[in-house]
Amino acid sequence: MLPLPGWTRAFAFDDVTRRTRRARRPRAAIAGLLLLTVLALVAVGAPWLAPADPFALSGPALAAPSPDHPFGTDDLGRDVYTGVIHGAWSSLLVGVASAAAATAIGLVIGGFAAIRAGAIDHLLMRVTEFAQAVPRFFLVVVVVSLFGGRLWLVIAAIALTAWPATARIFRAQVLNTLGRDFVMAARACGSSDARILLRHVMPLTAAVLAAQVSYQVGGAILSEAGLSFLGLGDPRIMTWGTLLGAAHQTVSEAWWVALFPGLALTVTVLGCNLLGDALLQRDAESGR
Repeated sequence: MLPLPGWTRAFAFDDVTRRTRRARRPRAAIAGLLLLTVLALVAVGAPWLAPADPFALSGPALAAPSPDHPFGTDDLGRDVYTGVIHGAWSSLLVGVASAAAATAIGLVIGGFAAIRAGAIDHLLMRVTEFAQAVPRFFLVVVVVSLFGGRLWLVIAAIALTAWPATARIFRAQVLNTLGRDFVMAARACGSSDARILLRHVMPLTAAVLAAQVSYQVGGAILSEAGLSFLGLGDPRIMTWGTLLGAAHQTVSEAWWVALFPGLALTVTVLGCNLLGDALLQRDAESGR
């Protein structure tokens, strides 16, 4: 059999690469969605899966995993399994609420900046760049340290530091769409700016925005875990960061205290990232 010319081999290899990427995308999306679905089911079913109080002293301190305590106990005798199950609800609440608030702020600022070009756009983008330049986690730590670690304040602090990325992405998408024929036709028919954004721009940017929300959920969960690890979270609510904060002094002698909440945190953020990557790849391929 005659060998294929070089350009033919390159074309065939490129075609195989594209097919492989297309095959991986649904698997990544399904895996991410499955992980997040399991997390949501665990969070909703926490009262039935672990009916005990997560702060209750239910056994000897630093007890190894056993039938009575599947994930062992921490240095205070609290059941780690109960803490991980109840921590799923608080972590998911912080992630979803923070991402939703940050997305709403970013959509308003990014859309208004794109529609009102000129001085308003320039001013809003300079404010966005300044907010993006400030270290996010450091700012959240300062706010929570000054005003307390109540859960709603943690959500607000994370949201107020996470909106710049959404604002810049949505502004770019709006500017890319405003020059299209159907948008100009809508303007000629007398459609308002808000109607154009909601009816014509938002459907085209849904995949990118959904991916950004997915990333923000994972980032918010990590931020809350970091705050709780430092002892700045809400002391009345059990989170994965609370368990990790209690484990850092005993991890050498009780590995289970850090392993199980760490795995839960890792799997959750992995699910968010897999789903976000799959959505971005789908949008990029549809744009071609």
